[in-house]
Amino acid sequence: MRRSRRNFLILATGAAAAPTLARIASADDYPSRPIHLVVQIPPGGSPDIVGRLIAQWLSERLGQPVVVDNRAGASGNIGTEFALKAVPDGYTLLLAMSSNAINPSIYSDLHFNFMRDAAPVASISHIPLVMEVNPNVPAKTIPEFIAYAKANPGKINMASGGTGTPLHVAGELFKMMAGVDLTHVAYRGESSAMPDLLSGQMQVMFGVMPASLGYIRDGRVRALGVTSAKRQDLLPDVPAIAEFLSGYEASGWYGVAAPAGTPPDVVAKLNKEVNAALADPEMRKRLDDLGCGVFAGSPADFGKFIADETEKWAKVNKFANIKAE
Repeated sequence: MRRSRRNFLILATGAAAAPTLARIASADDYPSRPIHLVVQIPPGGSPDIVGRLIAQWLSERLGQPVVVDNRAGASGNIGTEFALKAVPDGYTLLLAMSSNAINPSIYSDLHFNFMRDAAPVASISHIPLVMEVNPNVPAKTIPEFIAYAKANPGKINMASGGTGTPLHVAGELFKMMAGVDLTHVAYRGESSAMPDLLSGQMQVMFGVMPASLGYIRDGRVRALGVTSAKRQDLLPDVPAIAEFLSGYEASGWYGVAAPAGTPPDVVAKLNKEVNAALADPEMRKRLDDLGCGVFAGSPADFGKFIADETEKWAKVNKFANIKAE
């Protein structure tokens, strides 16, 4: 892991080390034909929408079509493998997701190594989750919930959208840091889990904030905390879990990656354009409407973030003994 992490960070900082003249010459020629942006999920979900927003922006700024290519399956591993094994020329990109940091320590048979085979290009957004409980749960605060869970070990059901999903590992990180025993129940997506949380068959879930807002506001579920490091404007009265468990943070995220070996000047040009999108008021509003907080930075920043996330989730997955289904 340490060597892989070090190599990944070297890749991420490569753009800064490239000779200026070569960077300018190469960037001037790029792109000269359509670019494909691989999205790891089927059309219609939030990642697909974010991918299409960024693709449209890049198309307009770069003067070439950026075509979204949905390649779903195997928790995103099919699309990731396809993108990372493409020719590293900047014409095949990947909408990277939090699953790319979670999956390496869950799947033992991957035909790629994300830390080795991906070049970080640009971060796009964070997607905070919210820890929510059925109103029949007596706890109204995080400390009260921890005390309630410790008094009822193994008796509280924690729903998720599937094994190894951000919803699942966010809950496992909470279990690890709070020292509580919750029984994980995996569903085929958050929308399948929500009815059982509403009915009381499930007692707690770490849900995607935009999908949960309506249920929270009409009192059908109770929000105890958000998983971001700080409070969220959409739920200003709901504390961050980190206010009670120092260091807790478990947001989903999106970004752009390319196959390792993609010319650093091309990476730098794409990073510049993605960051320009994130600075655009209309784009920021579109992302805000999806519950996505803007998360801009350099390729090196994004590379360090992914390396940190991969290391964190490896520890959580080992603690929870999460295995691919």
